[in-house]
Amino acid sequence: MSSIKIGVYVDSENIGRNGGYAMRYDVLRRFAARKAGSELLRLNTYMAVDHERMKRDFEYRTSINGYQQVVRDLGWKIIEKPVRWFVDADGNRTSKANADLDLAVDVMLQSERLDQVLLVTGDGDFLQVVRALQNKGCRVEVLAFQNVSRDLQHEADAFYSGYLVPGLFPSREARAPWGEVGSRVRGTCIRWEQDRGFGFVRFLTKVSDELWVTDTRHADSPYESAFVHISELPRELDPGDLPSRSIILEFDLEPAEAGKQGFMARRCSVAYRYDGRGGNLGARITADRLLVREPVSAVDSVPVPLPLAG
Repeated sequence: MSSIKIGVYVDSENIGRNGGYAMRYDVLRRFAARKAGSELLRLNTYMAVDHERMKRDFEYRTSINGYQQVVRDLGWKIIEKPVRWFVDADGNRTSKANADLDLAVDVMLQSERLDQVLLVTGDGDFLQVVRALQNKGCRVEVLAFQNVSRDLQHEADAFYSGYLVPGLFPSREARAPWGEVGSRVRGTCIRWEQDRGFGFVRFLTKVSDELWVTDTRHADSPYESAFVHISELPRELDPGDLPSRSIILEFDLEPAEAGKQGFMARRCSVAYRYDGRGGNLGARITADRLLVREPVSAVDSVPVPLPLAG
């Protein structure tokens, strides 16, 4: 069996600014290599670093070095993009550290030996890059969290919301491993009975190469479904908007009522809406101090690494 040669390219500044601040690089690697015979040839992540600040800020320097070492230990190559500072006519200092060109050049050159590319970004500027890679015969997948270009989603061979990948974006409220009773998971409503006030939400139970088998009744499907009553939906969500694959729900997974099989979704909240109508789980988690400190700019977006999955 021939191997599938894969390259993963992370636009970390775009992801960090758009909901993926606490993304787990170990889980991302497993997701990229989920298909049998996968061979990860390139694991590149592009990070902005303020070298001027590194010289004078011990805490910043320690955080950057420690975080990068953890990522490198997971097999990733870090491409640093130096932050440049500019002063406008009013004397205000602004920073810029855009790695789009570096990433685009690297992926085009390295794609000569790749069968598949996973772009981790929501930036619509990569639309032409996706098309060029596809014209060279590469399958191109996109994974992102918030503020994702709709054109980019449609142009890619597959788009995955990072919120729906088990463990990629951790939930502080989880009491059990993702997919087990007592866990807090995220999914989408696939069926809604408006007149009867209930429906079903589908969630991914594990990283699998059978993500296309979305029918939960199929034995090979990596998905499960959970019953949800209208009383468990958040007040800000209009049930008339359901069902929808654009609305990411987060909920507690509990066993079905006595005598019934399956799960129930309890205490639902809106994690994010891709239809642009609100919902921001990333901001709420940051506010809950999942991270050591809130970023004040893209340059300051350096999380202390979360414990790595075994």
